[in-house]
Amino acid sequence: MRPILLSLLLLPALAGAQAAKTEPPILELRIYHHTTEEQGRRLDTYLSTCVLPALHRQGLRNVGVFHALSNDTSKTRQTYLLAAYSSLRKLMDVEAAVMADKVYLEDARPFLDTLPTPPPYTRKETVLMRSFRLFRQVRPPALKGPREQRVYELRSYESPNERLYWNKVEMFNEGGEIPLFDRLGFNAAFYGEVVAGAKMPNLMYMTCFEDRADREAHWQAFRDDPEWKKLSADPRYRKNVSKN
Repeated sequence: MRPILLSLLLLPALAGAQAAKTEPPILELRIYHHTTEEQGRRLDTYLSTCVLPALHRQGLRNVGVFHALSNDTSKTRQTYLLAAYSSLRKLMDVEAAVMADKVYLEDARPFLDTLPTPPPYTRKETVLMRSFRLFRQVRPPALKGPREQRVYELRSYESPNERLYWNKVEMFNEGGEIPLFDRLGFNAAFYGEVVAGAKMPNLMYMTCFEDRADREAHWQAFRDDPEWKKLSADPRYRKNVSKN
């Protein structure tokens, strides 16, 4: 499986507020599937004028919306919404509050009352994650170039069983993979343990680049780095990923 490369559609506030030390933030990744350009445009409008303002009214600031760069050629297209919550209870409370928000319900009427107009998306998929214990915050990417050229890379690492999955999580945390990404300037936005989703056991993370060339240069530096070569050859972490 190739990593998913995303371009930023909306990033009103992907902030790096510190989470409580006793409870790591919960990350919600919504994947909206759509099939036509017209449906994609309706989805963009729905998210920007209805969903994001409603989330902001609930005090939620750690949220961004992204397009998959493969959308131009793929038959089924995807738009991603990434949001960070202080807890699972907060996520559920926000969801209930949005559906009771009269402003949202009025603004979203053209999209929620879909007859005879087509709906803005054909299917919504949700992945829930818990932030890594050594990377609990969601970080805003330190990018300076044109926004339309930026690339946000969403990667997932599936493991054959739970023991090897936790071994891979340890490899990122105590094993030193997170500090390695930091040292090489990968601009990681988050690292998350997938706690609910279609593909498990699994972890996901997002790295951020100025453009495609910047992405390629960073991954080449990663592959050539002596610390990575040593870490990847460590027998403690052998065969802990079955699909990435």
